[in-house]
Amino acid sequence: MRIVIRLFFKLLRRILTPFMLIYAELSKPKPIQRDASEQAKVDEQCRELTLYQYSTCPFCIKVKKEIHRLALPIELANVLKDQQARSELEQQGGKVQVPCLKIVAENGATQWLYESDAIKHYLQQRFAA
Repeated sequence: MRIVIRLFFKLLRRILTPFMLIYAELSKPKPIQRDASEQAKVDEQCRELTLYQYSTCPFCIKVKKEIHRLALPIELANVLKDQQARSELEQQGGKVQVPCLKIVAENGATQWLYESDAIKHYLQQRFAA
């Protein structure tokens, strides 16, 4: 019975994947506009950030829409396709759960922020105009 349930959800994910990707692309909000010097500062700050995600996760889509709205060039690490990213998330972050934002502070300390709402709140506080 357990195998049947797993197969059912695997099939459901395969069917829904194209729709999730289309939704993610069509529902992107308009990015905010900054002047060039301000955007350069934001770009520099975003080098410290990495979002661990996968493309069809609804919570990841929610965070990526906010990243797009705030015009943030945050590196994306796909934990389904990149085994190194997955193991880094598990070993350093403590669990394989997406979305997860890796924040490297100026002093080199690393913070792992889980939960889409917490990530959105952090990004809005740090980068909203």
